Amino acid sequence: MAVHQSTHRSSGFRLPSFRRGGGVSTSGVAESEAGALTARACVFASARVLMGFVFLWAFLDKTFGFGYATASGKGWADGGSPTEGFLGHVAVGPMESTFHSWAGAAWADWLFMLGLLGVGLALTAGVALRPAAVAGSVMMALMWVAEWPPARHLSDGSASMSTNPFADYHVVYAVVLIVLAVVSAGDALGLGRLWARLPLVRDHAWLR
Repeated sequence: MAVHQSTHRSSGFRLPSFRRGGGVSTSGVAESEAGALTARACVFASARVLMGFVFLWAFLDKTFGFGYATASGKGWADGGSPTEGFLGHVAVGPMESTFHSWAGAAWADWLFMLGLLGVGLALTAGVALRPAAVAGSVMMALMWVAEWPPARHLSDGSASMSTNPFADYHVVYAVVLIVLAVVSAGDALGLGRLWARLPLVRDHAWLR
């Protein structure tokens, strides 16, 4: 009677096999680690794209006034100021008067909007994540100071309604930006590898 070997293939999950002499096959472990790295890269890439959309949406809404955070007809393209509403209503913190003086200034509007656009595009494309992390973290820090979560009361004595005295979403966003830059999250589902090959980027690692 002829004996036929099974043609059924495994599902891809393999346990390390012990060879004669006590050796352990690492093929299964290597495949598992490769799969884990791929999954991890995709997770970071997804977080990067989502963060990019956060910044890009803020830029588009403030530019064209989609009726969400910026009322229709009040966008930057309509002559409105992206910073006047937010900075002009700062009511707490050590930089309250400073932010009031910045509100509506042309230089503040341009820096803020270029920051939103630049960080958003960099994250979405997966390039220049280190400069984007620095710029985005500075923006988040200034916005954190403007809202000043540690305060329980505003300057007029009313409750600040702060939900956390430190770890609000500005801090979370800044940490995510830094992590994405550290792990080179633009290499997966992005243009990070191509960007890293550019002569200028190779000579200046901080642009990576």
